[in-house]
Parts: sequence; C-alpha cells; structure tokens
Amino acid sequence: MDSDTVVSLPHAVEKLVNHGDTIALEGFSHLIPFAAGHEIIRQGITGLTFCRMTPDLLSDMMIAAGCVDRLVCSFFASGSAGSLYEIRRRIESQDPAPLPVEEYSHHAMTLRYHAGAARLPFAPISSFVGSDMPGINPDIRAVVDPYTGKKIHVVPPLNPDVTIIHAQRADRKGNVQIWGIAGVQQEAVYAADKVIVTVEEIVDDEVVRADPNRTLIPAHAVDAVCVVPTGAHPSYVQGSYDRDNAFYREWTPISKDPARLREWIDAHIRTTKDHEEYLDAIGRDRIEALRMAPRPSGSVDYGRRPDASTERSLR
Repeated sequence: MDSDTVVSLPHAVEKLVNHGDTIALEGFSHLIPFAAGHEIIRQGITGLTFCRMTPDLLSDMMIAAGCVDRLVCSFFASGSAGSLYEIRRRIESQDPAPLPVEEYSHHAMTLRYHAGAARLPFAPISSFVGSDMPGINPDIRAVVDPYTGKKIHVVPPLNPDVTIIHAQRADRKGNVQIWGIAGVQQEAVYAADKVIVTVEEIVDDEVVRADPNRTLIPAHAVDAVCVVPTGAHPSYVQGSYDRDNAFYREWTPISKDPARLREWIDAHIRTTKDHEEYLDAIGRDRIEALRMAPRPSGSVDYGRRPDASTERSLR
C-alpha cells in the first residue's frame, strides 16, 4: 500500500465523522484520544452514539457539549479522582435531558468489539452468571449452548461507524505502533467501518519495519492518520508524557457546576482553533512538566537470511 494517509485532524473529522454516527473513542488508561473528541466538539457534531470502555472525562465533556444522544459503555470512572457530574445529572435526574445508556462489563465490551471485528452474530460470555447486569440491559440475552444444552449469556457485536484511537507513532501509510497498555484498540479498529488514528509522531517506514511486532494496527485498516502531539492530554502516553493527575482532580468541581462546565468547554475547546491552541489555553509550562525522561527498551534480534556471499564463505 503506497497511499499517504496523513491528513489534519479537522479534515479527518469533517470527512469521516457524521451527525448521528455510532463512534468509538478507545484507549485504556493511557492513549485516550482527547484531541479527537475535542475536535468533534469544535465541529458541532451531534446525535452520536458514543461507545467507550470506562466513560471518563472525555465522555463528560462530549455529553456536556451536546454531541452525544446515547452512551454504550462499561465501568464509569474519572481516573479514580472524583465523579463525572454531567453524566450523573443526565442519568440520575435527566438534567438537562435524559441520556439513554447501554451498560456492560469491560469483558462484555471487549467481546462485543471482538464479535464485531470477526463479523459474528454474537459472543458468548459466562461472567454474567449471578450478575444484575442482564436485568438492566435487554441486549444481554441467554441462548442454549448447542454442545452442553445449558444456557449461556450472549452479547451482540459492536460495529462503530467510526473508531478513533491515539498511538505513539505511525508511518505515512498508516501502519500504527503502540506500546504500553494495548487495551481494546485493535478490536475496536477492526470492528469499525472507518478509522482515524491520531499519533504523537510520524516516523520513516524503516523505523516501523525494524520492529514489526509493535505494529498493532496495519495500514489496510486505517483511513486517516493525524499528527497530534500531546493528543491524549490529560491522559498519558507511555514513554512520552505522564498523566495530568491535577487536571483529573480539578475536573470534579468543574463538572459539578453546570455553568462552570460549559464555560470551561467554551474557553478551552470551542473558542480554540485546534489542539495547539488548546495546549496554549491549558498552559505550556504545565504540559512540559508532564514530559517523561527517556528509558529505551532493550532491542531484540529478528534475524535475516545471510546474503549469497556470506553463504558461500560459510561453506
């Protein structure tokens, strides 16, 4: 594949994300694609069914900005640093509007992406035995196991219109390399019709070829690669920058006050031109304080066939 997939993030979102889409923005603990979510807010895209394992600050922001009509998720959390008050207001008191939610476990969400990626009709799961989850989610159903005759729960496939992830690096063709916690990014990408990957940097083809096992997402699965350094802030990127824990703690009082929440979104997202202006608004000194010191991993030897002259000399 020789095509160049690198475009700007505003262009990728404008071209590939439509009103009313089902979108997945995945990244587990680190590599959360905040910059892409912010760009969706800037472009005023609405009516989304938003899929994410651990709906967190990004979910709170996008719901408060009016982008999301339905949430498909597992395990609500704010980085263990507080509560997500916009989501709580929507669910607990329908303020300012109700938010339909489909809740699963992490394992069930992973199986849903896996079934979607494999184009399977459903995925069996045994961990809902004794759980209240099937009672609150009618899409968690039970079927008869054709091998044992016993009943087993199943979950439906999840096939987003668009999946967006963040990664450390890619080449211009769209071969994406990830290290650290890999999460469910690979399954979510293969399950989707269209894929946007934001990355910290673009590297030469030779860099990717030198370490092929780190290529979790191959070029044929990617529609657009966007260079967005620090695009996962306030989450972290293994090897690049730490999580902005202070930001996570600050989010609770911001989220708790609806007027303050919307002022924050206006000041830091809607009135900023792009992610670089967002980082200016957050504070460059604050961002620089999160930078990690280098700690390269050891190298491995993939080996290669000796050339003909070497083979002759060995005989």
